[in-house]
Amino acid sequence: MQKLVIIGAGMASGRTLEHILEFDPHAFDITIFNAEPRGNYNRIMLSPVLSGEKSYEEIVTHDDRWYAEHGVTTRFGEKVVGIDRDRKCVIGEHGEVDYDKLILATGSSSFIIPIPGHDLQGVVGYRDLEDTQAMIDCAATPGATAVVIGGGLLGLEAAAGLRMRGMEVTVLHIAGHLMERQLDETAGYLLQKDLEKRGIQVFTKANTREITGNGKVEKVLLDDGTELLTDIVVMAAGIRPAVHLGHDAGLDMGRAIKVDAGMRTSDPDIFAVGECIEFEGQLFGLVAPLYDQARVVAGTLFGEADAFTPRELSTKLKVTGCDLFSAGDFADGENREDIVFRDPKRGVYKRLIIEQDRLIGAVMYGDTADSNWFFGLIKDRTNIEELRETLIFGPAFQGGGAAAVDPLAAVAALHPEAEICGCNGVCKRDIVKAIDAGAHALDEVRATTKASASCGTCTGLVEQVLAVSLGDGFQVKAEKPVCKCTDLTHEDVRRLIKSQTLKSQPAVWQELAWKTPNGCHVCRPAINYYLLADWPLEYEDDLQSRFVNERNHANIQRDGTYSVMPRMWGGMTTPDELIAIANAATKYGAAVKVTGGQRIDLLGIQKEDLPEIWSDLNDAGMVSGHAYSKGLRTVKTCVGTDWCRFGTQDSTGLGIKLEKKLWGSWTPHKVKLAVSGCPRNCAEATCKDVGIVCVDSGYQIGVAGAAGMDVRSTERLVDVSTEEEVDEWVTAFIQLYRENAKYLDRPYKWVDKVGLDWVKAELADADRRLALVERFDISQSVYQKDPWADHVRHRAEHYKPLAELRLEATT
Repeated sequence: MQKLVIIGAGMASGRTLEHILEFDPHAFDITIFNAEPRGNYNRIMLSPVLSGEKSYEEIVTHDDRWYAEHGVTTRFGEKVVGIDRDRKCVIGEHGEVDYDKLILATGSSSFIIPIPGHDLQGVVGYRDLEDTQAMIDCAATPGATAVVIGGGLLGLEAAAGLRMRGMEVTVLHIAGHLMERQLDETAGYLLQKDLEKRGIQVFTKANTREITGNGKVEKVLLDDGTELLTDIVVMAAGIRPAVHLGHDAGLDMGRAIKVDAGMRTSDPDIFAVGECIEFEGQLFGLVAPLYDQARVVAGTLFGEADAFTPRELSTKLKVTGCDLFSAGDFADGENREDIVFRDPKRGVYKRLIIEQDRLIGAVMYGDTADSNWFFGLIKDRTNIEELRETLIFGPAFQGGGAAAVDPLAAVAALHPEAEICGCNGVCKRDIVKAIDAGAHALDEVRATTKASASCGTCTGLVEQVLAVSLGDGFQVKAEKPVCKCTDLTHEDVRRLIKSQTLKSQPAVWQELAWKTPNGCHVCRPAINYYLLADWPLEYEDDLQSRFVNERNHANIQRDGTYSVMPRMWGGMTTPDELIAIANAATKYGAAVKVTGGQRIDLLGIQKEDLPEIWSDLNDAGMVSGHAYSKGLRTVKTCVGTDWCRFGTQDSTGLGIKLEKKLWGSWTPHKVKLAVSGCPRNCAEATCKDVGIVCVDSGYQIGVAGAAGMDVRSTERLVDVSTEEEVDEWVTAFIQLYRENAKYLDRPYKWVDKVGLDWVKAELADADRRLALVERFDISQSVYQKDPWADHVRHRAEHYKPLAELRLEATT
């Protein structure tokens, strides 16, 4: 029996052992060394151990019993000091072991930045259980603080775990945004914003100059003079392959130990796998290629020709609450095209990079549900020319339509070779085979295929494959609840508010068994909207449950100033209004911008000047344009029959009537209208939430368009003959949307969910249509008011004018 020695008991060598034992459990007399006093555990799951979500015992892959049952001799807690290639033996701290074949799996070590103070007590890396335990011990001290140097994947996992332990945490990152190797600037910004919301302080472009302390860490000094008090410093600034044994043994070296496609080093009896190798100039730090290497080296030992080929990799961040994904190449390039989707309110960002009709990169933040599908397109180099128009919407929108589909349909349509678990290289075929063999639960599939057994981010996808294969025999997780305060979905909440006649927020919290006393920043705006939409006469709008822009009745800008945009009915204005706008711009030092919605925006207004400028504009007869609201924004028009020789109807007059009817109404999301005087569509009515195109015979009403982050053409709702019918149908549609849509869903998303046929059926009934109009009018009797005028009036009644206060201050 040949003697096989393995140096290192990490994840790469652990998987190698499993493959060797699968080939022939009696082929080798195996001895394994490990400097740590333990065997193989899932290092990917150290983050949940740090945060307290898991124990060490839960992440052990191979315990002492496993090694004993498989006849593996363990030399744990013993460092290897050398390799004698001539005598073919490994020299350990406590003796030598001969080998016929040797596998180096020495992994990597944390890069400790060689700045003054790096050797103080309290400076740790983040690679193993000892590092993790040092952080846990420090976090146990009340009031302890931590500084994490490095804003990459590992550093952010450390920061999140320490924060969950109750520590005050600061992340220092030298680059301009977090995770710059995996994320572009926008996604990095969103990630930083998300982390800061959870109490983690982040400094980018932060260069650490020195760590100081009397024998132990006390303070971190930055180049810009910033001083940070701390009890522990976590160095997460990268890793370095642990290659000194290979170097000292005289093996061919590059940046790491060079291997061929069979994982052989320059010595035919010595192999290497994992983070300590270099293959064709490439280093490896993620688990998926390490597991591929493990399979290859086992095959090589048994004479099977299976060459290692690096594959396309993706990244999913495991920090709780941060959903992000990146894959491929997202650098700027001359022949590259970007498709970008942004939803700032929900913190969703998607960017696809296309080159020569192929998807070569993807970055997603906030919504990563379709990441595996996009990753498959990248990896398979699929030609996406025919998918181009709807690609950003994911697999559910392919095949010529954007209608709502079964959420499992995309999984059912996946090719059998589509990768499900990137860490372990498990494809859909492997999982289906396991299900057919009797694995009917997630744990059973995991045990059989190892899918979702490493980082766990593919768990949901594995469950969906189970659901597709077993049908009613497996229940996939339900739609996500509104937030962590409740297990109810938005649809549940809307239904229960109506059926249980809940007319206040306390009633909702109590009767629907909310898990928090008064909701949170996620659910309060939604519940506030549902209540005011359903009970306009009974419920009083809660200003504190609105977003900051709605509370301030103006849009905050990047420099902390605000923009003020008065309403211009149908895009029309007068000389007097323009004079008032010019005077206000001069008085308050505003920049003047003509918008795409046929209005004028005054930018750069100080917060304390808002009531004054509102008052000035009110005096000229103008009201708020609600450019900040979840409600009617603009009604864009062309000049129609008043001036245009092609005009078929009075589009301007109709637009003004609609705007004066609908302004001030609160809706689930912003609503934009347009009226074009003829099919030439100068007002761009066919890409609005509601668009009317005038024709000789009357009016064509379209709905569910979009022209912002998404581009969608309207769908025809109805053709009518008179302005009165337009008013009735448009008002009824808006009210139907108000009463049924999920908060923060634009009309096109809502129509996709319920189907245009359902909308048409509801509005085709004249009695239902008129009832909707009546309910809208009742709501408008409460909410159609100018917030600027209300605020100015309230201020005049309760506070002295600002000029008087300034005069008193000077005297």
